[in-house]
Amino acid sequence: MNGLSGMDKFSHLEDKIYLTIEFAKKMREEKEKLESEISSLHQEVSGLLEEKGRLEGKVSGLMSERDAIQLKIEAMLDAITVIEPEVGEVLRG
Repeated sequence: MNGLSGMDKFSHLEDKIYLTIEFAKKMREEKEKLESEISSLHQEVSGLLEEKGRLEGKVSGLMSERDAIQLKIEAMLDAITVIEPEVGEVLRG
């Protein structure tokens, strides 16, 4: 046989069981840590999505404002062209 007594075999088995228990504890702790990180990341993503929506709305508003200003400037240039055709050509050119 291999030369191990019954008590040695039992002690070896006991060591393996304790190592397995420690491994299971470590895996449980790591799982809890990862679940916590996932939860934090979900909250961060949610906040970023809200910020994205807010910024998209702001950009849309600014684009509308830009378009309105552009129309006003074009109208002013047209008015200047009616009054002074030469000045209007220079401004548009």
